[in-house]
Amino acid sequence: MTKDWGKNSCMKREQIEPIHWKKKSGIEDIIENFGKTCFEARNIAIGAKLFREMIEKGDNIWLGIAGAGIVGGLGGYVIDLIESGFVDVICSTGAQIYHDAHFAFGLPVIQGSPNVNDDKLSREGIVRIYDMNIKLKETLIKQDEIIRKFNNRIEKKGMEISSADYNYEFGKYILENSPHPEKSFVASAARFRIPIYWDSESNHSLALNNASLYLNKRDVKISPSKSLLEACAINYYNPQLGFFELGGGGPKNWIQQISPMISQILGKKFEGAERGIQITTAIEKDGGLSGCTFKEGVTWHKYKNAKKGLIQIYGEYSSIFPLITGYVLETCIPREPKRFMDKKKELYKRFKEIIKNSYTN
Repeated sequence: MTKDWGKNSCMKREQIEPIHWKKKSGIEDIIENFGKTCFEARNIAIGAKLFREMIEKGDNIWLGIAGAGIVGGLGGYVIDLIESGFVDVICSTGAQIYHDAHFAFGLPVIQGSPNVNDDKLSREGIVRIYDMNIKLKETLIKQDEIIRKFNNRIEKKGMEISSADYNYEFGKYILENSPHPEKSFVASAARFRIPIYWDSESNHSLALNNASLYLNKRDVKISPSKSLLEACAINYYNPQLGFFELGGGGPKNWIQQISPMISQILGKKFEGAERGIQITTAIEKDGGLSGCTFKEGVTWHKYKNAKKGLIQIYGEYSSIFPLITGYVLETCIPREPKRFMDKKKELYKRFKEIIKNSYTN
C-alpha cells in the first residue's frame, strides 16, 4: 500500500507491514516477501528482479566467478543458467575452472569442517578449503595429470590463443574424455559456445602445470592481450551489457575494465554497462572492494548511470546466488544462446580494423 505522508518523496513509497510466511511458498513468494522487508533481504529482491530485467531486455550478460563457490558445488547453478541462455560470457578465476573438472572426472571433493586439526589433515594427505576436504593424491595430483595431458595436446597446435580459446578446448576435452561431463560448467559452456576468460593467465593450477612444459622449451601460448581485445570486440558490437558478479576480486575488475579500455585506451566511444549486480562481503573503506563500488564505477565509465540499474548485495554468495538463480529460472523464458565462441573471431577481426589508427600509442 502506498500512501502520501507529505511532500517529501521519501515518504511516498511502499508502507512497511509485518510479513507472514505463506504455506507452500515458492521462490517467487520468497523474493516478493524479501522485497517488502529491509536490509539485505530487500537488496536480494532488487538483485533478483534486476537479473530478470537483464534477461528480458536482452542484455549481453557477463557472469563473474570469484572465490571457491564452484568447488563447493555451486557450479550446477551456473550450468542451469548456461542451459537457459541466461549467461553469454564468463570471467572466472582459473582455480574454479581447475576445480570444476574434479566433478566431471569423478575426483572426490568431500564435505568437511573448518574446526579441525590442520596438521593432522596435512599428515593424512588432505587439503582443506574452509569446510571442504580434497585428497592431495587422489584428487589434486590426479587432476594435475589430466591437465598436463590436455596441455600437451593443445600445445602441439602451436598457436597464440586467448584464455577463452583454452577454456573452450578444455571444455571439449571434458565432454570427450570425462565420465561425468554433465557435472562441469566448463563443459556446458563449450557445448553452448560460451567464452570463459580468466582474470589472470598465471595465478592458478592450470598455468602452474603449463609452466612445466616451459622447462622443455614448450608452452601453451595464452595471450592476455588477445583475451582483453576479444572481450572488447564482443562488448563493442553488443553494447547493451549486464554484469552479474559472484564475489569480487579479479573477475569483477576484469569484466568492468573492458568498457574504459574501449573508450580511454582504444579511443572509441563507449558508455559502459546498463545494469550490474554484485554479491560481496568486501567493503570499500579498506580498499578491499575490487574494482570499486558501482556508483564510483560510473565515474570510470564502467556503468552508465549511478541512479538506476545497479545493486550491490552484501553477503556470502553461496546463500544468495541460489535464490537469485532460482527466481529467474522460475520466472523467465529461456533465451537462445548467443554463442560468442562461434562469432568472436570475426568480431575481433572487425574490431582490430576500426581501432588501428585511433588508439593511444
